Amino acid sequence: MAKNKTTETQGSVTDFINAVENEVKRNDAFELLKIIQETSGFEPKMWGPSIIGFGSYHYKYDSGHEGDAPLAGFSPRKAALTVYFYLPEEKREELLSKLGKHTSSKACIYIKKLADVDIEILKKIILLSIQYTQNLYPSK
Repeated sequence: MAKNKTTETQGSVTDFINAVENEVKRNDAFELLKIIQETSGFEPKMWGPSIIGFGSYHYKYDSGHEGDAPLAGFSPRKAALTVYFYLPEEKREELLSKLGKHTSSKACIYIKKLADVDIEILKKIILLSIQYTQNLYPSK
């Protein structure tokens, strides 16, 4: 079975964010770091070379593939801040429609600038995502 590429590392979150070239994105990344840390209650850790994760959970799929992943996370990518989330379908569209200017995929929200989104809605998304994930993959 393939080894997961994205695992928790000992890398410095601060050094990683300080290396972001775009000043607005770098400042937004530090602000998002604070928001997710306060909302989740977890300390930030580097996951792989480019994801900042908060907390962790262990998953195991029906296929037998298993591993660990952060409960909440983001990455200050070149194109946008990428926030990772996992919501129940019945809440997903309701919350995303209130978030503000963003795009999204199944498990990511792409934000150009934090000023473009409603931070309180973002906090709700993060908290609900953590709770949903913990319910799906409870600690043993």
